[in-house]
Amino acid sequence: MNIFRHRPLGLLAPALLIAVAGCSSADDSATVAVPSPDAKTAGVCRDLHRALPEKLDGRGRDDPEPRSAYTAGWGSPAIILRCGVRRPPKMVDPKVAEGGDPDAVAGGVDGVDWLMEKRDDGTWRFTTANRVAYVQVSLPRGMSGQDATPVLTGLAPSVGKAIPKGIASMR
Repeated sequence: MNIFRHRPLGLLAPALLIAVAGCSSADDSATVAVPSPDAKTAGVCRDLHRALPEKLDGRGRDDPEPRSAYTAGWGSPAIILRCGVRRPPKMVDPKVAEGGDPDAVAGGVDGVDWLMEKRDDGTWRFTTANRVAYVQVSLPRGMSGQDATPVLTGLAPSVGKAIPKGIASMR
């Protein structure tokens, strides 16, 4: 059963305001691990790369090294997007579906469903759900959870256009 199919789309924004105020995320380094998606996923990730905005939450596009159609970045320190990542283990965790895991919240922003995960270092990462490819967004240190809503809102049109709804590869 997919735990994200029955979650209200407006759940994420209030959860961010309440659960993550003061938290941040992402690697502050200039390099990012490039995913290695299968051929089908690679195609939609390339479509997403072309559809991504030049500005996100007031930050200019500055893609990380190594340059790839599967990664993008905005600002410095960067908001990082990676397309074609593996499914996060928490995405199938029954505690998340029942709302019993304080380190993971499921919800949606502007028609795109996300899993919000608190990482071991206290930072946050967001991964799309119910799409044919997993797209992961990480905020840089210093951005609070409240900062995630305009970031995810800014990415929703591109993700909605380029990554069709469906079930991603189980890899």
